[in-house]
Amino acid sequence: MRAAQRPLALDCPIIDAAFLANPYPTYQALRESEPIHWSEEFFGGAWLLTRHADVELVLRDPRFSAQRTGGWIKDREDTAGELSGFQKLFARALLFLDAPDHPRIRKVLHAGFRTDVIQRLVPHIEQVITELLDQGEGADCFDFIETVARPLPVRVITLLLGIENLQYDDFMAWSEDLASFIGASQPTRGQARRAQTSLLAMSRYFETLLALKRQTPGDDLVSRLVQAEARGEIQGNVELLAQCTMLLFAGFETTRHLLGSGLQALLAHPEQWQRLRQAPELLPGAVRELLRYDSPVQYTGRRVVTDMVLHGQPLCRGDLVVPLIGAANRDPRRYAQPDVLDITRRDGSSLSFGSGPHVCIGAALTLMEAEIVFRELLRWPELSLANATPRWIRNPLYRGLVTLPLRRGTPA
Repeated sequence: MRAAQRPLALDCPIIDAAFLANPYPTYQALRESEPIHWSEEFFGGAWLLTRHADVELVLRDPRFSAQRTGGWIKDREDTAGELSGFQKLFARALLFLDAPDHPRIRKVLHAGFRTDVIQRLVPHIEQVITELLDQGEGADCFDFIETVARPLPVRVITLLLGIENLQYDDFMAWSEDLASFIGASQPTRGQARRAQTSLLAMSRYFETLLALKRQTPGDDLVSRLVQAEARGEIQGNVELLAQCTMLLFAGFETTRHLLGSGLQALLAHPEQWQRLRQAPELLPGAVRELLRYDSPVQYTGRRVVTDMVLHGQPLCRGDLVVPLIGAANRDPRRYAQPDVLDITRRDGSSLSFGSGPHVCIGAALTLMEAEIVFRELLRWPELSLANATPRWIRNPLYRGLVTLPLRRGTPA
């Protein structure tokens, strides 16, 4: 109905096997044809933005709201209220809040991501990486995703949160159910129900943990959240649980995909890998370039708050806008030779962690994890891809690998 009224509607779906393997040619075509496109393929109808200036505008401008979960979840219900537990938690997470709730909660969470706090994690991260890599010692080939990229982020975020005795496999399964739902352009009812089951299971785990932290608080983020609730800075148990569950989830997905796709990109460009080995001081900039080159999160969503016009196109209150971060990061209007991986690039940061009030609160932790992992891998001069054809997950939101087989070689 709406698409018929839109002169800029896309003629055909864009998400197919070729897109999931490499979305960048499609992004280029969209970016060069028009600044804005209407697509029924995203959540039943959304405006797609591909140019850096437009994506950054939407991420920063309060006329675009982060509160977007209601219809998204309710449309997947077979019976009214079937997914109310999911919606109740989901809607109170920091990711989906605007002012005044967003800055109030973000201020509380920020204390757990201060530089001094995450720096204290460095020895632990280094120890965990050594343990994970030692698992395959003696074998020439190993799968980097299963060995390092999946287990490391959950072990780091649980330490930050103050979680003990968590079954990591359970958590990773819960997280992947949530990612399957959040990352689907047209989520199915089955995906929604599985996501609710996993989110509620995660919530039950935190209910038990929160009771312990209230009795015996520690120097960790969950204890800080409990204390903030007591001061009225976190409003109620649902809001508290929402932050705990989404921190655990968000801290896992972005980091594991950066580790996997970032290493794949480096090893697929051996001249960049060798340059990094010769000049390891380039590592911080290299990680930021990997984020730009192949963003772990390819898009986000916003709702139009008030009727407006963008590039001559009327946008109505309530319309969904999808800023394509992956496309913006390859915009030649913003970056010279954007399709070239260049670890010495100096033309500014990317939008991979967002921009404005909702910029990723855990960005520094993710960058630190990636730098430590890649620094450890630089000790392996013969490290190489065991399979030249990468297997990408079938999820348009998250850009990540199913497996990454590597040949280890001999350490330096």
